[in-house]
Amino acid sequence: MRIQSIKVQLIVSVLLVELASALVGTGLAVLYERHVRFHAFDIMLRGRADSLLGAVQDADDAQDNVMLDGTEINLPSEDIYEVWDENGRVLGHSPGWKAPSGSNMFGAQSNQFEKIRVGRERYRTIRIDGLRIVDPGEKSGGVKRRVTIVYGAPTRQVWEAVQNAFLFYGITSLFLVVITGLGMSWLLRRGLAPLDELAKEASGLSVHSWQFSPSARIRETTELAPLATALETAMKGLERSFTQQRQFTNDAAHELKTAVAVIKSSVQLLNMKPRSVDEYHAGLERCQTDCQRMEVIVAKMLTLARVESSPKERDNRSVTPSTDLARVIKNVVAQLDTFAELNKVRVKLSAPSLLTLEIEEEELELLCSNLLMNALQHSRAGGVVQITGRSAGVWIELEIADEGSGIEAEFLPYIFDRFYRNDPSRSRRTGGTGLGLAICKAIVNKANGTIEITSNPGLGTNAVVRLRIERSSTDWVPMKKFSEETVSNENTLPESYQ
Repeated sequence: MRIQSIKVQLIVSVLLVELASALVGTGLAVLYERHVRFHAFDIMLRGRADSLLGAVQDADDAQDNVMLDGTEINLPSEDIYEVWDENGRVLGHSPGWKAPSGSNMFGAQSNQFEKIRVGRERYRTIRIDGLRIVDPGEKSGGVKRRVTIVYGAPTRQVWEAVQNAFLFYGITSLFLVVITGLGMSWLLRRGLAPLDELAKEASGLSVHSWQFSPSARIRETTELAPLATALETAMKGLERSFTQQRQFTNDAAHELKTAVAVIKSSVQLLNMKPRSVDEYHAGLERCQTDCQRMEVIVAKMLTLARVESSPKERDNRSVTPSTDLARVIKNVVAQLDTFAELNKVRVKLSAPSLLTLEIEEEELELLCSNLLMNALQHSRAGGVVQITGRSAGVWIELEIADEGSGIEAEFLPYIFDRFYRNDPSRSRRTGGTGLGLAICKAIVNKANGTIEITSNPGLGTNAVVRLRIERSSTDWVPMKKFSEETVSNENTLPESYQ
């Protein structure tokens, strides 16, 4: 595949356009020069023919004829002419006249220009019909004699002038094309310099180098600024994505390696010496616990990978998912009711009776269960977890607040990172993997929503999720007023949610 240069194509195109313009301009100039020259030539012919008519005098004979007085003729020697009277009698002609005599040769029209050839010379001729009066002083007014003159001059000089004009215009135009071509080439190279910079900057991108920093000149170029911004955004996104993938792989390998090492050490400990049946049972139970932990990690990793499916795959769905938030929250609270009872935590729920969101039901249930599980795990005994839903235009805000130990401000920017745990020992105790909030973040991003977590150490943590309310094709009906219900450890769900 042949590589083509936009710069060379532009320069060649501009030069071809200029050359075509020069040729057209030269052609028009030559045509105009030819028209002007021949117009002046025709005026000259007419003037010389008129002067020749003035040389026709009275012959002073009995028939009152006219004659051509040679003493009155002062014309160029290369010109040709012939004069005859109304009877066809030739009154005179030039020495170089070789054409047959007679008026029929040039037709009957007066003041008409013709082209003739005498020998090798080309002439342009004019025919005029004049009137001479013999003895004008007589009472009768004199005798009228009609005279016909054919006068011609060589056109060689005119064509030489036209040719010289063509050479002048042609050479001048060619010179201007060369000069403007060089100038245009320089201007194009200078004007396309930002494009060269962008291409050079982009050529440095690779799987090992994601740095893309377009210069100020590129950003200030109207045509290149959107492309540079798109490339910069894409490179930053790809770099962040690859970094996250590497970090995820490293963290996952570390987590699985730790679990495998624990299982291996437990098995090695059992093999070091003979054990009793109870000791073998205890060792196997530890191995089983660690295997279950590995299973949970792998399951959450698969869940996170599924949630983070490509936007193209999600956009190919022909039907937009719709889920009732109230029903999902009710189910999640019911599922975790036993866990809340074991931790001696009460759950208060304030939610609308019906609210449809644009999100998969399975993902919404996973989002709510992860957030509620975090709140229950980190709540103190006797504390309360408050679940609240609020309407905000076309959005719904879901808030889950606990009264637990809270999170230090320095750890808040990292809580959505995969496998991040600000207190590893507590996570080991509660069975956390560090993937729960990362999954929540991925689910919310997929639904084009937002999630925000604030915390006061020693007072508790608030998680606020904003998701879009589904709008039907008809008019949107505002949701009903919220009704508050309490879900405690001693009671099942309120009847209004069953």
